[in-house]
Amino acid sequence: MAQHVVVGSGPIGSKVASLLADQGESVRVVTRSGRGPEHPLIERVAADAADARRLTELTAGAEVLYNCANPKYTEWEKLWFPMNNAMLAAATAAGAVYAITGNLYGYGPQPGGRMTESTPLAATGRKGRIRNRMWQDALTSGVRTVEVRGSDYVGAGTAGVFSAALLPAIQKGRAAWAPANVDLPHSFTYTGDMARALVTLARDNRSYGKGWHVPSPAPVTIRQMAARYCELTGQPQLKIHIVPRFVMRTAGLVVPIARELAEMDYQFYAPFVMDSSLTERTFGLTATDLDVALRETADAAEETAARTM
Repeated sequence: MAQHVVVGSGPIGSKVASLLADQGESVRVVTRSGRGPEHPLIERVAADAADARRLTELTAGAEVLYNCANPKYTEWEKLWFPMNNAMLAAATAAGAVYAITGNLYGYGPQPGGRMTESTPLAATGRKGRIRNRMWQDALTSGVRTVEVRGSDYVGAGTAGVFSAALLPAIQKGRAAWAPANVDLPHSFTYTGDMARALVTLARDNRSYGKGWHVPSPAPVTIRQMAARYCELTGQPQLKIHIVPRFVMRTAGLVVPIARELAEMDYQFYAPFVMDSSLTERTFGLTATDLDVALRETADAAEETAARTM
């Protein structure tokens, strides 16, 4: 019987599972593929997280169920609700805490781009409404639940504007095209900080029934982050071209992933700042220095390059 069940083995799920196992707790990682981090205290199980009966079996006796799933970005409406419903059913049956890996989509665009935990969940876009409905379903389920919300991730294995658009260009010594205004302040969340916040808040009943922001480094511009990465790795400074906003929106008329990204582009063409001071004060958590996250990103990129040579 596992003390903790983690659904998903991406950058967050793997770090949550490893953190718990390193603390001596037994963990069961559930994914379709059965993949996950290797550790004597981690059991990896192949299962469909949308199968409520099977997930309930796997969660029996668990103290916490962590939702670290990351369904296909173009199929959120189809995939998220069955998984969330199954996880709620499993947590209910086990009497477990339901800890959700959240994001900032539910707030929607904000004047000045600043968000705190008291900012209304007023998103009108599809993705924001999906996340808000999931959260409301959790709140009304009767399960002890907490949602930990982070901004765009930085760290090994992440996907985002920096990792997807800038990092490959840095590695190839080429100029990058960024679908963003790269000179505006933007909050980035280290995956390790998200994992620590999830584990800490899942154990603290002060967190239940609320959404909390992950302690994250001070906002930086995308250009500043790219420059710092190049300094840390000893690579030439990156030249960045900005993709006009209409380009992705036009591409979205025929390309599904471009359509999904265009829906959320307000995050990158205006300031996007997450205030995490309430979480820091309440739970004594602090953000990891951005250099640590960038160094981890660089090490992972080097390992990947070495394997593909």
